[in-house]
Amino acid sequence: MKAWIGGIGLAVLALAAAPKGRAQSPEPDLLTIGAGAYNVLHEAKEAELRLEYRFSYRFLYIIRPIAGVLGTDKASIYPYAGFRFDAEIGHIVLTPEAAVGYWQTNDGKNLGGPIEFKTGGEIAWRFSDSSRLGFLFDHISNAGIYKKNPGVESAMLMYSIPLNELFGH
Repeated sequence: MKAWIGGIGLAVLALAAAPKGRAQSPEPDLLTIGAGAYNVLHEAKEAELRLEYRFSYRFLYIIRPIAGVLGTDKASIYPYAGFRFDAEIGHIVLTPEAAVGYWQTNDGKNLGGPIEFKTGGEIAWRFSDSSRLGFLFDHISNAGIYKKNPGVESAMLMYSIPLNELFGH
């Protein structure tokens, strides 16, 4: 329960950090869903599902906020909020991102403590309706703020749905 409350708090912070009056984008907000492998570079892999909200508005002209939550088949939960940058080359979109979140281990891998940082990136194909299909690879660790810092990597297939298409606007 604490993880979900923390995730909502992080989402509110992301919204507050991105002023709506600056550098608006014609691109719609995206609801991104993903499935893949967690702890992919190690023997004890887990299945992972992810849900992420990618805001369309920008600040500092290129930075866009994100808020999301991931869960594993071992009941680990990680709500997070952070920032992304889209680099577009035709229909190809490269998206590096960074976030911070609250890690709840449950039966999954112990990452050393509750505050964890996520960095990584996605390469995606953007379709004419602004939806995207991509491959994401990222790393979660505590950056050495706790004694134990094993870190994990995820490899995910991601699909982004433009919210204007989803709700018919």
